[in-house]
Amino acid sequence: MSMVPSQRQKSLRRLIDRLGLPDYHGMRWDLLDLALTHPSISPDKNYEQLEFIGDAVVRLAASEVLYAEYPAEPVGEFAAIRSILVSDRTLAEFAHRYNLKKYLSYHGHYHGAGEISLLADAFEAMLGALFLTTNDLSLVHPWLDEHLRHKAAEIKQDPARENYKDALQTWSQGEYQKLPTYQVTENPEFRHEEERFLAEVKLGDTLLGKGVGRSKKAAEQAAARMAFEAIAPLENFTPQP
Repeated sequence: MSMVPSQRQKSLRRLIDRLGLPDYHGMRWDLLDLALTHPSISPDKNYEQLEFIGDAVVRLAASEVLYAEYPAEPVGEFAAIRSILVSDRTLAEFAHRYNLKKYLSYHGHYHGAGEISLLADAFEAMLGALFLTTNDLSLVHPWLDEHLRHKAAEIKQDPARENYKDALQTWSQGEYQKLPTYQVTENPEFRHEEERFLAEVKLGDTLLGKGVGRSKKAAEQAAARMAFEAIAPLENFTPQP
């Protein structure tokens, strides 16, 4: 077992505190340190193997939460919800809540989709390290389950299953046999990365929605969401050719 420098261990202790796990007895600090070491720091000693384990851990944790919360749901519904729960976007969202990037050792700059992937990978690796510390989910369930339950409830209430582009396309094809089109530009007035790009979605020449996002895809999803959520009032809408 390799030693973790005292300053680094102090930083990792703060992360464990943020997770609500104040009991450090038996914590594998070497694994947690490795879980938060990007391949750009070391091609050999990095989080990739722990990420592989953490991928299985989060799937199991999500499955257990879904089984406990929605015992009457068919397995197909479980699979659909779990696919969103374990997606990079959701895991990066969880990582943001704990400011995981602050504890991650890496070189380079990551924005947009690159940052989402970075955070999701590190989050899975952290789960892998916590699992291997005890060989069970006792260090995972206490803090992760609540996030999974809340997110699952959001997903179940969302008819678009968080993919508004697909949902809008299905609607437009079914109703008008037309596909929506998107125009994305860099937002000249953005003040935060989440507003970097501005997207408009149209059906023919009719504007359906606008949205902003830190990436072009995120902006398109935001525009599609605005349009999709306005579908009910558009039941009598006739698009311009």
